[in-house]
Amino acid sequence: MPSTVSSLWYVDAPDAVAVLREHPGPDPDAAFALAKQLNPDRDVVPAASGTMKVWAGPDPESVYIGCYPGVTVVCSNQAALPRPTKLPELLVRPLASEHTYLISYDLSLGWGAFAEWERGEFRRSFSATRVNILEDEGMPRVWERPYWAGDYPIELVPGELPDPQLLPFDPPDFADAANQEWLGFRYHGKTSEDDLTADQIEVCGFSLFPKGEAPDLEAPPEPRVEYANKRGLLRWLRGRDRVS
Repeated sequence: MPSTVSSLWYVDAPDAVAVLREHPGPDPDAAFALAKQLNPDRDVVPAASGTMKVWAGPDPESVYIGCYPGVTVVCSNQAALPRPTKLPELLVRPLASEHTYLISYDLSLGWGAFAEWERGEFRRSFSATRVNILEDEGMPRVWERPYWAGDYPIELVPGELPDPQLLPFDPPDFADAANQEWLGFRYHGKTSEDDLTADQIEVCGFSLFPKGEAPDLEAPPEPRVEYANKRGLLRWLRGRDRVS
């Protein structure tokens, strides 16, 4: 399953996971239109598509979108925010959806984040590394209680000493639990063999170029995979960057 996720979900359907099961193929025309809407200052070029197992956390020069009836997912590095409440307004509710969900994590950094908006109104956000809470805004949800109670502690490797400030849960797992609560599936692990997995959710790929610099190619270019956004996130987590 993906080691990095930076996704935004726009949901109107009462059962998102049922929609994803019943419609295995996304609408490419709707995805292309949304990619251009969300990137008005860039040239958007269709690229190789795939599943969220590979493209849930793309690099800054790519975006992957799946448009389904009542459910749309946008995989973009713009969702990998240490402070989810800083999400640009354009990305909060581009489709006038009932619910907007942000799910992001990076396993190598031990960082995870999630956020929720209802009809564009902020409701809840959380972002943390294993020892540092970066953002904790809004009213905690009922499903969060077992995590704060220590029912899902961080599993340390043999010989690893626990940091005194260690959280009672692993932030990536916490973010994945939010995904389960809101969207009905997990990126890591399954509760049953019938559970939906990231490799079953298809998304359409697009490469982003500065205006007027898109290549004139007959075939779509292969997407880039250099994950430059991870370096920026790592600098922020280490305190080199300052976000007001």
